[in-house]
Amino acid sequence: MADKNSRFKDNILGKYYVDDQCIACDACCVEAPKFFTMNDNDGHAYVMLQPQTPAEIEEAENALAACPVEAIGNNG
Repeated sequence: MADKNSRFKDNILGKYYVDDQCIACDACCVEAPKFFTMNDNDGHAYVMLQPQTPAEIEEAENALAACPVEAIGNNG
């Protein structure tokens, strides 16, 4: 389970975030490329845009579900 206290500084403030458990598998970027991107220098994903609409939230939730290490949180 993601920990908001361990979120990467790259994340834009808001409900969704990626924490330090990320293994840079790219699953979130594939599921929700509008909201997640990779920091290639540090080797992890982060949230670049917070979802707003129900359809966008569903996309972010799909990314959360696809994360194999549960590094995405929605309680930020």
